[in-house]
Amino acid sequence: MNFPLILLLLTVITGVFWVMERRRFLPERQARAEEAARRFEADNREAINRGDKTVIDARNDLYARIIRQPWWLEYTAGLFPVIAIVFIVRSFLFEPFRIPSGSMLPTLHVGDFILVNKYEYGLRLPVTNTKILSLGEPKRGDVVVFKYPMDESVDYIKRVIGVPGDTVEYRNKVLYINGEEQKQSGHTDFVDTHSLVTLDQREEQLGDVAHMMATDARRPSWVPPQAILKPTPECRYTDTGFICKVPEGRYFMMGDNRDNSEDSRYWGFVDDDNLVGRATLIWANFGDMSRIGSFR
Repeated sequence: MNFPLILLLLTVITGVFWVMERRRFLPERQARAEEAARRFEADNREAINRGDKTVIDARNDLYARIIRQPWWLEYTAGLFPVIAIVFIVRSFLFEPFRIPSGSMLPTLHVGDFILVNKYEYGLRLPVTNTKILSLGEPKRGDVVVFKYPMDESVDYIKRVIGVPGDTVEYRNKVLYINGEEQKQSGHTDFVDTHSLVTLDQREEQLGDVAHMMATDARRPSWVPPQAILKPTPECRYTDTGFICKVPEGRYFMMGDNRDNSEDSRYWGFVDDDNLVGRATLIWANFGDMSRIGSFR
């Protein structure tokens, strides 16, 4: 379901009715109500002059009934302001997402509801995602939502590992960016409550960003050739991992759950055109409300 397109259509349709209500339907009802009130007053002038409250209330009630918005306008023009606000906020400012898998453990858990900043990487048109104003670029270490390169109707979330021009190497479960090892420390156990697998949790210093990541002792660091969904000439795979040169306008993404994440190792780079925004905070997790807040 293309929700941005549905929201755009709802905004346009309700907006048309809202304009018609202001310019045509409401003035027509007001004119009919005023004419009915004048006829009522003519028929009941003496009672109104006496200040008969029953008659006056009946006149006011008649006016209110005629001017009242019909149900079909209540559900179109009446909803336009709310729908328009939702459309603007969701399209240009912030959009909520729910984490469906454990590929970003231990940073993000299944069931986390996150808020994504839509304008940090530039303003984009809804539906087409075309950038109309550049405001910034993803930085190494950002957690980013983007359109899945193999199916752009699906949203993915991963961490930016390599930016344009970087050489990314993954060797024996350790990252090297432009030849520099990204230090890991603090090995502790982390139990994935969904798979009941115990992961090796570590803190990784990815450039200026310190964040938690995890590896799985059951899985190797190399990528099986049959698992590669989209071969990329900029990447070379070895028996210990891989090495990739990130081209201009593209980004190399990996999940924090390094050995249980389908990411750029399997389907290549993410184009700038496919970026949605930067994940900024967890606003709910109905299984564990203590998780609410910002994250790295």
